[in-house]
Amino acid sequence: MREIVTIQVGGFANFIGSHFWNFQDEMLGLAADPYGDPLFKTHSLNMDVIYRTGEMPQGTLTYTPRLLSIDFQGSLGSMSSKGTLYKECSNGPSEVVTWTGNVSTHASEPHKKNLFLQSLYREEQNVPSINGGTKDSQNEIQDTDIVNCLDKEVQFWTDFSKVHYHPQSLYEINGLWMDAQEFDNYGVGRDVFTGNLRGEEICDRLRFFVEECDHIQGFQFIVDDSGGFSPVASDFLESIADEHTNTPVLLYAVRGPGSHMNPRSRKQTVVRDLHDAISFSRLSSFCKMIVPVGLPFSSRSKASTFLNIEDENPYHCSAVCAAALHSTSLPFRMEPLGPTGDSSDVSGAVDVNGIIHMLAGQSRQNMVASLDVAMPCPSLTGRQDEQSLLGNLQPVTPEVAENMDDLQAVESVTVHGAIGSEGHRATVSEVKNAIHGAYERAITRPMFCHLSVARCPLPIPLPFPSIFGNLIGQQGELLGSPILGSVSRGSLNVHSIPMAARLRSSCDILPFLENRLGNLRKFGIERGSAGTELLRSWGFGKDEVEDMGETLSKMVRTVDPQSDISSSDSD
Repeated sequence: MREIVTIQVGGFANFIGSHFWNFQDEMLGLAADPYGDPLFKTHSLNMDVIYRTGEMPQGTLTYTPRLLSIDFQGSLGSMSSKGTLYKECSNGPSEVVTWTGNVSTHASEPHKKNLFLQSLYREEQNVPSINGGTKDSQNEIQDTDIVNCLDKEVQFWTDFSKVHYHPQSLYEINGLWMDAQEFDNYGVGRDVFTGNLRGEEICDRLRFFVEECDHIQGFQFIVDDSGGFSPVASDFLESIADEHTNTPVLLYAVRGPGSHMNPRSRKQTVVRDLHDAISFSRLSSFCKMIVPVGLPFSSRSKASTFLNIEDENPYHCSAVCAAALHSTSLPFRMEPLGPTGDSSDVSGAVDVNGIIHMLAGQSRQNMVASLDVAMPCPSLTGRQDEQSLLGNLQPVTPEVAENMDDLQAVESVTVHGAIGSEGHRATVSEVKNAIHGAYERAITRPMFCHLSVARCPLPIPLPFPSIFGNLIGQQGELLGSPILGSVSRGSLNVHSIPMAARLRSSCDILPFLENRLGNLRKFGIERGSAGTELLRSWGFGKDEVEDMGETLSKMVRTVDPQSDISSSDSD
């Protein structure tokens, strides 16, 4: 077994994670459904890589994500921090009396379950439905009502989660409530991990999942690095590096569109730009590969060509990121084949260390990768120009250069559920031939490309947002004409979609790196810079800031050796 432990830190990371685990739960359900799509019944995708088996005190077997989620206190909505498998212990008054004065208790009202969570509860309690003739229609919760409710009322990431979590998985940072609006920069969160024994508690929870692994292949680490959770993640990553020295970390630094809002003053500009530079420098120093994810305006991006996304809604934006991460994680759980082996369901298995070595250990040895997605990917029978599969891969990494020719680029492409001739799911060999043919016809091609293929598409669970445009059919096929009377379509209309995702190490990440280096020098290193005192209040002295500047400078020169950025102070 080659297990992966997933870690989610911060609000938007947990929104992405909620969608991600919904996809996995849907795959498990379809695999167990005797009437489900046979493509999901494959034994070539090993879900034990990301799931763990357990047993409840009464002997009931459990199957839960191998996950550690970290967020604000109060971020779980109506869900208990013990998850949904175990009953919460009573919080009755203690019989130990140490105070004889007056006592007043302040308790917040528990959050009510929305229609979706109510329907899950009824289903698990085996409440009969109207189809069984024992429930009247007034009490029946219809799927259409659930979809409409979620599109309008999601507040917490647990509001649309249909997954059971282990009690060790959900960690709320005490003293940090979700409405802490000022938790928006590196300085605010710099002492959170080390305070009140939180770091020890978090590491103990991670140790619980790691120690039960037979042979862990790596950590899939997702962090919302837009504010105070970045230093929490940095300190946690430093502990992981000390304790699990030989276990690689694949880090996704994610941001929701709300974090890209223009600052209202010069002071806010300085704070934001320095946060971005410090956050990236610190996070990248404790992982083997880092992938920035999250566009300022998802609705206007080329990645959303066939989607209708509300930028201000994290429930919408996180769904696209989660779909991309699902695709990039598929090769990690493909069953590897021998030299002469062949599978009709999957091809291109690779583990976390393999993908990191492939992208960050070859060519320029650039550890910063970009992420592209085609959602949905076009059929293999499309035109050879803009409708080609490779041509539809568009970035979800911010601040990247487009249409740059890079002969030293290294890529890992995952395609699953692709549609071939006559609307049928393409075979593995058909996909491989189509992709190889596209690279052969390309004017410029990467130095190396690894291709992973799976026949199963991305399943669309009921709580997925209604973000599909009216050119997407029930199986995710792209239609020749729009569906009349329909602007946005959701899980009741679209049951699965073909997907393609690409991790790419290339010079297209150069603007992202140059912006962080330039801002650190402008506001933190140059003589008389406006952010010197701010950085000192965040705990960073002059030498440490200059070291981070040198690290960023090396990253720039790794991608562009001809860069004229000097490594010395520019005063």
